[in-house]
Amino acid sequence: MTFWSAERLNELQGRRVIVLGDVMLDTFVYGQCTRISPEAPIPVVRIGREDVMLGGAGNVARNIAALGGEAILIGLAGHDTAGLALRAKVTSEPGIQADLVSDGRPTTQKTRYIAAQQQMLRVDAEQTHAAAPEPLLAAFARHLPQADAVVLSDYAKGTLSPDLLRDVIAQARAAGKPVIADPKSSDVSRYDGVTLMTPNAGEASTATGIPCDGDDRSVTEAAEQLLQRMAHSPAILITRGPRGMTLAERGRDVRHLPALAREVFDVSGAGDTVIATLALSAAAGLPLMEGVELANVAAGMAVAKPGTAVVTADELARELRQEWVQTTDRKIKSPDEALTQVARWRSSGKRIGFTNGCFDLIHPGHVSQLAQARSTCDHLIVGLNTDASIQRLKGPLRPVQHEDSRAIVLASLQSVDLVILFDDDTPIGLIDAIRPDVLIKGKDYTVDQVVGSSLVLGYGGEVFLADIAAGHSTSDIIDRLTRKVS
Repeated sequence: MTFWSAERLNELQGRRVIVLGDVMLDTFVYGQCTRISPEAPIPVVRIGREDVMLGGAGNVARNIAALGGEAILIGLAGHDTAGLALRAKVTSEPGIQADLVSDGRPTTQKTRYIAAQQQMLRVDAEQTHAAAPEPLLAAFARHLPQADAVVLSDYAKGTLSPDLLRDVIAQARAAGKPVIADPKSSDVSRYDGVTLMTPNAGEASTATGIPCDGDDRSVTEAAEQLLQRMAHSPAILITRGPRGMTLAERGRDVRHLPALAREVFDVSGAGDTVIATLALSAAAGLPLMEGVELANVAAGMAVAKPGTAVVTADELARELRQEWVQTTDRKIKSPDEALTQVARWRSSGKRIGFTNGCFDLIHPGHVSQLAQARSTCDHLIVGLNTDASIQRLKGPLRPVQHEDSRAIVLASLQSVDLVILFDDDTPIGLIDAIRPDVLIKGKDYTVDQVVGSSLVLGYGGEVFLADIAAGHSTSDIIDRLTRKVS
């Protein structure tokens, strides 16, 4: 996973996103349930308190604002009691401005009754006929020049008619603004032309007829079919709840991300958190995969909160620091654990690379060589000499850093996928067990000098010699430090 530093997250701050879609008022009524009604076999809830918040497209806007962006909310709202409450909530939410249109229908409202942390009942007040596109399109055109990205938040309440979608997508594309669509209709051609469409597993199943609640293979098939049907869209992201996410990009292999939730309290609004994070990443011009990884982390946080809760920028920064530590730790494997992982990669047709060294003091030369090594393969494994092995090779004063420290630093590099400590003088045993597709060393070696080269070449593998960055050497660094101390 990409290491998202606090500075990296700062790139999302202040990005302006239009959120066009079905705006709702979410009402949560909390109470106690201690008996069954004598009138019918139903629970009786004694009301304690009531919370009101923006829902639907409004919750996407809330998440954008919480992450440090600015949301422009465009949708339908009546002049009824719910509409007045909705407009008051927009006014009270920092980072959100609204351009709401009334077409005579009542404001869409969802009221949930909750007791003992369980939803007992949900009551929906809504009309879902298609809205006239002209007033919404006019509002969109007013704000598009100031926007960095667009979200289409479809809850099938009538706001996003096919005519409106066609014109909005065309205008955004002409303006060079990325468009993220959260679809509801099984007719995905309505959203063709968006930068990214993000159906959940159920929506992807309905649209394709392929079950998406099982293994990765069926979800891959569904994602590829959706991409074929979206001829003018470059990517599809299927959100799969506890099974994570699946990303299909045109011209690239389908990728699966595991879910990161530590506990699931309430899934309400988690999809809105994903959309908001993706939109801000796209608005900042970041690579799609980085945005997807960040959205996956944010989703894991959202489901651990009650109700349609938002994830803040500070919360996300803390979570990323913790996730980075855990991800780094997971990269350091014993040989047996590593072979299990290699078998999984190989069964998926991945190309395995291997390099080795002492890596006593990581310097720019090491970083350059490891990046070159990673460019030759899908997954790079680094064999790391133990302290005892280095002492035998380089004398009792080496290594400078303990093997655990060296392994952690290596594992923190994005170019490195696995780190394996080995105690032998050479890594030939590891190479024989892993049987990498490509063996990598620096150009200070010749191919015949690389340990394991004859083995790898013998079974049809390759040997790659990476360029050496001039002026960088661990021994030279240690010598300079020693002279300064003396």
